[in-house]
Amino acid sequence: MKTKAIASTEAQNNFGRILNDVIKNNTRYVVKRHHLPQAIILSLDDLEQLLVNHSEQHKMAQIIRDLTPVYHLGETITSE
Repeated sequence: MKTKAIASTEAQNNFGRILNDVIKNNTRYVVKRHHLPQAIILSLDDLEQLLVNHSEQHKMAQIIRDLTPVYHLGETITSE
């Protein structure tokens, strides 16, 4: 199972090719918009496996955690 990241514009321009890759090769696509992950494209068979297979659920959860940006507000000021 491969997971690829793709920009939303590229996904839009190549949607047919992406669908073929998803269906024939069980590839998952994380679609990014403004460099941030927004959606995942996966096959129905893959979704079914995610719903019943705990190992696959954990793998997908880790992928989502790894792709989720961490925001830090402000900067640390050290006192002298």
